[in-house]
Amino acid sequence: MTSGTRGMSAGSGTRSGRRPGNSGTREAILDAARIRFAAVGFDKASIRSIATAAEVDPALVHHYFGTKHQLFAAALQLPVDPQDILSGFAAVPIENLGEHIIRTVLGIWDSPVGMPAVAAFRSLLASDDPTLARTFLLEVVLKEIRPLVDSPPGTGAKRAGLAASQLAGLLVTRKILKLEPIASMAIDDLAALVGPTLQRYFTGDLDRLLPSE
Repeated sequence: MTSGTRGMSAGSGTRSGRRPGNSGTREAILDAARIRFAAVGFDKASIRSIATAAEVDPALVHHYFGTKHQLFAAALQLPVDPQDILSGFAAVPIENLGEHIIRTVLGIWDSPVGMPAVAAFRSLLASDDPTLARTFLLEVVLKEIRPLVDSPPGTGAKRAGLAASQLAGLLVTRKILKLEPIASMAIDDLAALVGPTLQRYFTGDLDRLLPSE
């Protein structure tokens, strides 16, 4: 096959993998990705199925966005790939995980990428359809944390969900409502105060955390 015919679909005179007038290709891929992620979730949405919906070659999706995690971050308008952050949690000693997560998350919110990160979170909360936000929490964030804290087996989902509720509340009070003194409190202070709460969710006896009858 010559370079002049490479990429030609069989029996047709058109190139596959690129929409006519490809200035809108990136946006078409993002639109298709949002719809697909919302419809079937992160795990079941393949690059190929998103490419098919966008009428492009899968290689073009990788060209614009790299991995599926990076495509998901772009679809949600997240300024950083959450996988870059979450993948490092596995190396943290379990007894230090709560404070480490608080320091990491606050460090991102207070960094130069913090403003678009908060804006992305606010737009997820304000969306009429919470599916993408739920997918982000259940299939990206909590999926990475669940196996780390699943002791005894079967408690990982509950532990990760409780931690996520604490982090969401901290983000709202610090960055959206700007509630003092939380809004201006030093990261070290918040890590020392809130970290143990996360740690109890991660490693504490959940039955003992419940009120006695």
